[in-house]
Amino acid sequence: MRRFASWFFVCAVAAAWGGFSADANAQSVRRQVSLAAGATSSPPIGWVQFCSENPADCQQRSPAARTLTLTSAAFAQLARVNLTVNREIEQVSDQEHFGVEEYWTYPVDGKGDCEDLVLEKKRRLIALGVPREALLITVVRDLAGDGHAILTVVTDRGDYILDNFTNEVKLWHETGYRFIKRQAQTDPNQWVSLNGGGAGPALVANPAQAPVRR
Repeated sequence: MRRFASWFFVCAVAAAWGGFSADANAQSVRRQVSLAAGATSSPPIGWVQFCSENPADCQQRSPAARTLTLTSAAFAQLARVNLTVNREIEQVSDQEHFGVEEYWTYPVDGKGDCEDLVLEKKRRLIALGVPREALLITVVRDLAGDGHAILTVVTDRGDYILDNFTNEVKLWHETGYRFIKRQAQTDPNQWVSLNGGGAGPALVANPAQAPVRR
């Protein structure tokens, strides 16, 4: 009986340690697939201009950050919105569209560049019930080294990217981009640097650099 009790105790400890290790591994993986926010950074000039024209969309502050619970249905919703906006909006540069180098707006006329598509995706996902705090406009350097805007979706399984260059929804580290800065989760007007990227480019758009892969 004493031998059996000793064997049972060893098994119980092993099981508990295994559970602890699994939890630790899960936390480690979560950290690896989530972007770490750094110091406060300046907002892109296009965001400042957008907010001056659409103040109601820039005034929502939250007491706490929230994430999206990434069920299979939630992931399908992200993929559907990304695909739909990429296909619906004709992608043109601000210079072609408005005659200026940088202009952020909703693509209400069916045309826009990267940040315009980001704004539209964010608007549609909020309307579908995705937490506003989980949808963060993000500035990166794309594969060609050019300034580019994408939408980061902060989930309980990592940070996923909606991008006008691809219809595939990817984890941030699968994009190959260099991440510069993004909105803070509790205040859309506060921007934070990412991975030591610093302030990044003031001008974001370069929508003609890479075609959407349909």
